[in-house]
Amino acid sequence: MTARRLGRTDVRVSPLGFGGAPLGNLYTPLDDDRARSALDAAWDVGVRSYDTAPHYGLGLSERRLGAALAQRPRAEFTVSTKVGRLLEPHPAPTGSDLAAGGFAVPDTLIRRPDYSRDGVLRSLESSLARLGLDRVDIVYVHDPDDHLDTALGQALPALADLRDQGVVGAVGVGMNTVAPLLRIVAEADVDTVMVAGRWTLIDRTARPLLDACARRGVSVVAAAPFNSGLLSRPRPSDDASFDYGPASGALLRRARRLAGVCARHGTVLPHAALRFPLRDPVVAGVVAGFRSAHEVTSAARWIGTDLSEEAWSDLDEAAAEAPAPGGVQPRVHP
Repeated sequence: MTARRLGRTDVRVSPLGFGGAPLGNLYTPLDDDRARSALDAAWDVGVRSYDTAPHYGLGLSERRLGAALAQRPRAEFTVSTKVGRLLEPHPAPTGSDLAAGGFAVPDTLIRRPDYSRDGVLRSLESSLARLGLDRVDIVYVHDPDDHLDTALGQALPALADLRDQGVVGAVGVGMNTVAPLLRIVAEADVDTVMVAGRWTLIDRTARPLLDACARRGVSVVAAAPFNSGLLSRPRPSDDASFDYGPASGALLRRARRLAGVCARHGTVLPHAALRFPLRDPVVAGVVAGFRSAHEVTSAARWIGTDLSEEAWSDLDEAAAEAPAPGGVQPRVHP
């Protein structure tokens, strides 16, 4: 996998990035051996970019990722983590984080939003300890939807200072809503944005963001290419999800129409879903979450094989036959 450069930095990411939410037991438990097997398989097929966050399993994802990379050559991989949620002792744990955070882990900790300069420094210090690293390559401000002014005034300048000191390689923001990212790209000194679920085969509402990033020299990392499940199977099932909620009938019909086009061109829907974001040169990489070695190896095969121009033309035509999922208010990306 040929690495791609982020913005004007020296940081490079592989076209396929390993998303760390499943490592934190997103929705269902994932045992240590299966998590390690998925990470080892990713390394074996050439994945060199790994994305995590304190939010993912209350630190479990960072710990598992750090353990898996501990024996790998540090110069050969890129790690991104996130700031904006401080982990603190839970004063009244219930036993599980599923209801509050969506992760199948004990809720011995709680997340406290903090986008201040001090919060950023504290969060990053804790992440480095969990990862077992002395530096991370990319730091994203995580979902500052309700704290945009603080993120612009404190979190991002703090990260820019750390970048200038060589503590981090690149600075970005990760969200699943386009409008705040447009403001951030216009007003802040960022190298990259991670947009989740808005630049996919079925939801292309991030088009204005990609155009703005291209003008500003900011790279895009496209996360959640399967829209949390709708595009992850050759034929979407009746109970498929879209952005962590049930997919509507209209979206199911649209996804199945896309699946039919893929079948006519000798491929499957998740192949097209993974490859689609990379069609735009401003997209440096695609980040998807994996729970098994099999999922990783399939994704690596798909990401390395493009579709024909005829297939893309037919998919674009099918996607245009129904309105985009505009107006959808997605849940906060885990």
